[in-house]
Amino acid sequence: MRARLDAARAGRARPLLLDGALGTELERRGVPAQLPLWSARALLERPEVVAGIHRDYVEAGAEALTANTFRTARRTLAREGHGARARALTRLAVDLARRAAEGAPREVFVLGSEAPLEDCFRPDLVPDDDALAREHAEHVEDLVRGGVDAVLLETMGTVREAAAAARAARAAGIPFLAGFACDGAARLLSGEPLEAALEAVAAAGPIAVGANCLPASAIPACLAVLRRAGLPAFVAPNLGPPDASGAFTSSEALAPAALAALATGWRAAGVAALGGCCGTGPAHVAALARALGREA
Repeated sequence: MRARLDAARAGRARPLLLDGALGTELERRGVPAQLPLWSARALLERPEVVAGIHRDYVEAGAEALTANTFRTARRTLAREGHGARARALTRLAVDLARRAAEGAPREVFVLGSEAPLEDCFRPDLVPDDDALAREHAEHVEDLVRGGVDAVLLETMGTVREAAAAARAARAAGIPFLAGFACDGAARLLSGEPLEAALEAVAAAGPIAVGANCLPASAIPACLAVLRRAGLPAFVAPNLGPPDASGAFTSSEALAPAALAALATGWRAAGVAALGGCCGTGPAHVAALARALGREA
């Protein structure tokens, strides 16, 4: 995967096409994804729908699937009495993505989602350093045992937690991508500059750095900072953030064709990988595939 990202950055290959959202796609298909378990609830109740979403992203043209592990850390699962099942549910999530990848007509990577331990939109809830080190290490190890190709640190909103998760990935010996939730001023949700976050994770050796779960309008400012890091860059915009109750609200809705049109500009700006976050679906990924000059 590292070689593919490096080739894309150097212009010798098209950007790697990531998949789209999973949690909001579950909701779109009638599968509840209430907090605190969010998309992990489907692993307990409707794993076949998760599998179907992965297959649809493969059919749309995705070259990397993100396993449904955004909320399979012990801390979250324990809130509904499933803490002891963290490793098993993480493995199930990876297996579902792996089966879809193995059925693809092309090479498809499987990424393990490593999310903030608490609400990704509440940087004030980030646990203390000891908890960050211990719990990210446990979840990353579960992802490695499950057989992911790389770990995707996603929607990181603070420098401190991003650095802890990056150290966990490095200690586990697994390649990782570091993704941050930023605003149009290239600042994390904590208010810290994206540049500081990139410096904090650099020592752990990410294979790519990016911005995810941010409005498309915020990408240009963030991409300018990402490219200065000297690593392959990726972007995955959302179509609107959750509201105060955790429900998804589309505040910057983009039809698949509109997202693809924007993506041609991001490609010209040098992204090595792109995909979608909350609100996007297989139709968006298919439009991105066409924009990259490749049919599914």
